[in-house]
Order: sequence, then structure tokens, then C-alpha cells
Amino acid sequence: MRMTRLLRTSAAAQVVASLLLASTSTLAGSAQVTGQNKSSNPDDNVTTFKVTRQLVVETVTVKDKSGKTVPGLTAKDFTVTEDGVAQQISFCEHQQLPTDVTPLPKPTNEDIKLFYKLGRTQIAPEPTGELKYKDRRLITLYFDMTAMPPSDQLRAELAAEKFIREQMTSADLVSIWRYAGGSVDTLQDFTADRNRLLSIVETLVIGEGQGQVGTSSSDDSAPDTGAAFGQDDAEFNIFTTNRQLAALQTAVEQLGRLSEKKQFIYFASGLNLNGLDNQAQLHATEDAAIRAGVSFWPIDARGLVAYGAMGDATQGSPGGQSMYSGRGANNFASNFQRSQDTLYSLAADTGGKALLDNNDLTRGIVDAQKAVGDYYILGYYTSNTKLDGKFRKIKVTVGQPQEAKLDYRQGYFAGKEWGKFNTADKERQLEDALMQQDPWTDLTVALELNYFQLNRAEYFVPVMIKIPASELVFAKKHGADHALIDFVGEIKDEYGGTTVGNIRDHIDAPLKNLTEEEIAGHPLEYSSGYTILPGKYSIKVLARDDQTGHIGTFQSSFVIPNLNKETTRIPTSSVVLSSERKAYADAVVNVAKQKDIQKQAAVNPLVQNGLQIIPSVTRVFSRSKPLTVFLQAYEAPLLASAEAPAGAAPPTSAPAAKPSGSAAPAAAASATPQTHPLIGFVTFYRDNKKVLETQPQEVSPLPNTRLVTTPLNFSIDLHQLDPGKYNCQVTVLDPTGAKASFWQTEIMLVQ
Repeated sequence: MRMTRLLRTSAAAQVVASLLLASTSTLAGSAQVTGQNKSSNPDDNVTTFKVTRQLVVETVTVKDKSGKTVPGLTAKDFTVTEDGVAQQISFCEHQQLPTDVTPLPKPTNEDIKLFYKLGRTQIAPEPTGELKYKDRRLITLYFDMTAMPPSDQLRAELAAEKFIREQMTSADLVSIWRYAGGSVDTLQDFTADRNRLLSIVETLVIGEGQGQVGTSSSDDSAPDTGAAFGQDDAEFNIFTTNRQLAALQTAVEQLGRLSEKKQFIYFASGLNLNGLDNQAQLHATEDAAIRAGVSFWPIDARGLVAYGAMGDATQGSPGGQSMYSGRGANNFASNFQRSQDTLYSLAADTGGKALLDNNDLTRGIVDAQKAVGDYYILGYYTSNTKLDGKFRKIKVTVGQPQEAKLDYRQGYFAGKEWGKFNTADKERQLEDALMQQDPWTDLTVALELNYFQLNRAEYFVPVMIKIPASELVFAKKHGADHALIDFVGEIKDEYGGTTVGNIRDHIDAPLKNLTEEEIAGHPLEYSSGYTILPGKYSIKVLARDDQTGHIGTFQSSFVIPNLNKETTRIPTSSVVLSSERKAYADAVVNVAKQKDIQKQAAVNPLVQNGLQIIPSVTRVFSRSKPLTVFLQAYEAPLLASAEAPAGAAPPTSAPAAKPSGSAAPAAAASATPQTHPLIGFVTFYRDNKKVLETQPQEVSPLPNTRLVTTPLNFSIDLHQLDPGKYNCQVTVLDPTGAKASFWQTEIMLVQ
């Protein structure tokens, strides 16, 4: 059974998106998996003057008739035209990179300090007007774990280790990247520290990313597994290949921050395109590499292979007549050839060279190393300031020597304004932003996540996302009649990086009939729910304003505890604080989803009597509204044998004969849950002094539930408290079991 079936998105996942009345637009953080990003929106009262200038950087190699690089050239010696229009060169820098430098001394194993937890860094941009990596060769080692089986992953890592140990020179700077299916991770920025680089390579996890996606086929060469008919893998490989190419695009766009030449070593066991389905993403990846000055140098980690006509022992044999007619063998060979053709195309279209059918994988890195010699960096501000996304042809000439041979990129695609993005551009922008580690903070996004136990194995996780009213006011001031917001996100298992839940939705909130004052008190809120297992997870959510293209990111880690193992305290859910309830049927905007309202409401603990508790993401409350505190307490069934506490006497063996009298009912009673009421109350502290405490509330468990669930609901009048910060503590007591549970957070009260 696949993990995606075990960790499935709940059928009760709901979307709630509406303009909700809020007491304030002030945002505050709190401790319960809640928070917000920082906004960079300019103040509305500040006059802004916008000037658009595009800096174009070209790397040019100049060689004479004998093939030697020509030194000593200046900006006056070059002429640059763009679409036939002469451009003024702003700077010219000569990079001297000898290719015959003596390798560094080999580090010993004692010199290498292993970092068992891989750190994640970022590619540091160059300061304005400064060439940070002058006279240095930039080499990126990129491991696509999803495109390699474990054996090829090991071979690629050994090749990288050999290069760093034996063939890296003093002119080389190396960075290490990894793609394991979820995000593009920059494990190490460009550095000459070989000990650090070796520690990164040696701690890569063999088998990460599974290394099998995108390699299956649906033709006559596919193995006959004897499984029932279903959707073939080829349908899903279309999206897998797009994600692999999009990950490459994300990486090269980050490298575009640097002006120098970049050699991109791409380790993969081939890359399978699915006809014309992946051509758009392939071209987008190559265009991004050309704009960023990156050359792909793919290395086929399979090396020189001699597969049998029907494959090897790692896969099953195909079935049907194709295995006798030769069609299966031809398809097998064709699939292998196509996987290499993609690597060849990436290299040929970006100025690199693919290493195919060679067991010495290090040779591909050395070829990339030797391909970069002396070159010039030319920079100019284009006279064409239109952001139309069109291709612009560049021509570079040099006065002396006249017979010189120049090597440079022949053109680039201009950037695009948000208003000229098509549907594909918008989707690609969201995919790139989701995979990038850098947060986007143009749009303020706040999020709260809670959990409630559904049964002995699963937990329901409601997610509430809020965009403050100030963002909507900003849109209204600029003439927007609607607030169009795209939401996209992923919930991942932090252990294996498996995606266990997705967020993808579009919200249209009308603003036409509302004044700015009315909008100021109505933030935009969006909620969704998922059913997952206990464990450690991470969530990353992006919200994009379709009117302006502004994106906001929220990212956090969270833990779903296994409450079945809680023995010292009363097992409880997370605590939800709220000041508003809304009719659940009215909250669902999408008409198609209203059919599932009853089914969704039965699963979501926040829906009670047709009303949904709206969690307060910001933990800011008005004294004029009552505060709702909601949580659930759980009591595990006390089975006679399985749940006996440590040190207890073992149960007495039952006699062979059937017990008579009251023996049978007594045995049955010992296997049923022993339920009893719990007592709960809420206390408010300020300056370490108790200022308010509710009356203790006795609550009995819900009847007819296999999981003994006790819901605790408190409605608290806050008018007697002064505005300011308070510590809110929730206490749950079990008088019978002599257990307790405490929860505390900081809140803010306003008028």
C-alpha cells in the first residue's frame, strides 16, 4: 500500500474563503504552530518614482587563430548590438582562469569532519558593482535523486568525491545542490574548502528520493507485473518530468545572481520526455539557463551499460507477443536512447556537453572544468526597456585582432511584466516559488494549524490562513473590484520528504460594493483540513495576489504527537482560541463543494451545530466579544491485557470451563472503556498575577464513541479585563485518574 494512501487527504478537506469581520488588522505571533511573514509593502503616503533599467551581462571568450585567449582587451575594443541597435558597454572585466593549475594536496580522512545533518545555505549574490568571484571557476554539482536509482546515486557521489579529492584546483569554487522531489536544496554555497565539500557529499543519503520516478513506460517493453488494470505510470511521468525540469529551472535562476560563467554538473540516470507534453517546460528551463549564463553538463550516472534485450534482473519480463516479435526489445532500446537524448539537448542548447556511456563519471566534471578558460564579462544597460518577454538577438564584435573567434550567447529572452503573464507563466511562477528556499514577503500571510484525534491512528489537521485587511485596502485603492488570491502549498513528512497533503485553490472576494473603511475590518481567511498520521511534518503555503503578482510565503515545521502513548498527562488536542463562529454552509464558497457539507461537518471538530469555529490566527481579541476556547480530551480504552501499566500484576489465567454466574459479565466489563467526567477551567495571568479564572466546568465524554472523546467549550466574557497582553492558561483535571493537562499561550486584548 502506498504511503499516499496511508497519509491521505481527508474527504473532509474544506475550503472556507470569505471576508470575515475582524476587530483589528494588527498581527501578532503565538506559540501554537502559528505565525506570519513580514510585509514589504510601501507606506501609502509615500510618493514613489519608478525607473526601469535592465542590466544585461555577457560572458565572451576571445581567441586568436592559434586558439589562445587574447588578453588585455578593454570596453573600447568591443562593440555590442541588441536587435541591431548599438549598446553602450558599462563595464568590462577580464577573468583569468588557467586550466593547467597544479591540483591541491589530497586531504586525508582525518582532515574531514563529517556533518551528519546537512545544512542548507543560499547562493550569496554579488554586491552591486563588485565581481565577487574574480578569476575563479564556478562549478555546481547537482544531484537529482529522483532521476537515479540507489546504485547510480552511489556512483555519482563517488565521482564527485574523487573530483574534490584529486582533481579540484586552486582556481575552482564548488557548490553542491540536491533535488529529492520536494524542493531544490542548496547544501553548500561556492567554496574552495574541500573538507567541507567532502563532508557534504559523504553525508548524502543513498536511496533518497527513491530514484525510480519517471523511468517506467507503458509500451511493449513494460514489465508484466500481473496487476489489475489501472492508470499507467506514463500519465504521472508527464508531471514528474516537468517537476524535474522545473527544479533545474529554479536552480539556474538562483545562479543568475552571479555574473560569471557557471558550469552546472547534472547527475541523472537519463531524463524521459513524454512526447510533446514536456516541451514547454524543457524550453523554459533552457531559456532560464541561457539568461543566467549557466551551461548544463549532464552526466549519465548509469555509465556504460549493456542491457539484455528484455532488460536485466532488476525488473520483470514483458508479456504478450512483443517479446517474441522483437518489438519489446526495440522499445526498450528506444526508451533508453530517448532518456539520453534529453540530456544531450540540455547540454547542446546551453553550451555544455553531455557525458554518456562512460564509466568514468569524473571525466564529465573535468571536461566542464577545462572548458572554462580566460573570458571577458561585458555589462550594458539595454536601451529597450520593454518587459515583453520577447527574444533579443545580441551580436558582439572586437576590433583587434580582426580574425579573433568569439564565443558568447547569441541572445536572451526579456523579462515579463505581471500583466503580460499567460496561464502557463503564472503556474510556473507558483511552482518555482514553492520549490525555492527563499521566502516571498510581498504579501503578508499568517497561518495557524491545529490537530484533533479521529481514531487510534489518524488525526484531523485544520489549517487556517489569513491575509490581513490592509492588503485588501491596498487593492481597493488601486481600483480593484475583486481580490483574486491563489493559494498553493504542500504538507511534507520531514523524515522522507513525502507529500501528504496539497493546497491548491483560487479565491474571488468582491470589493466593488465595499468602502475602504468597511474592508479595513474584514481580513481574508482561507481554511482547509487534512487527515494524517502522527509524526514530524513541514508545511509551506504561498498566497499570490492575481491583481499585482505579489506573493507571500509561510513555512513552518510541526509535530502531530501520538496521544496513544501519553501516560503521565491527560491526552488532549491542540487548543483553539476564537472570537467568531460562522454558519458552515454559508462559509463554503465553491458551489461544487457544498454537496459534501454534511460529510465534512461530521469530521471537522470545529463545526458544531452548523456553525464553524474560526480560529484566531493572530491571537488578538476585542474586549467587546466573548472569547471561545475549544479543545478535546481523550481517554484510551482500558483493555485488560494490552494496556496494563508497567509493574502491574499479570491477569489471572481464565479456567478452561465456561465461567458461570457473574464471571462472564465481569470479564466483559473489564474490556470496555471506563469513562468519567473531566473538569476544566481557564485562567488569565498578567505580570505573573492571576486576574481572572472561570468557574470549573465538569464535562462528560461523548456517548457511543470508540475513542473516548471529551469536548471542552468555554465562552469567556472579556469586558472586565483591561487592554493589554495576558497569559491564557487552560487546565484539564481528571479527579478519578489523578491526572492533569496544562496549556498556555500569550494573547492580546484591545478595545
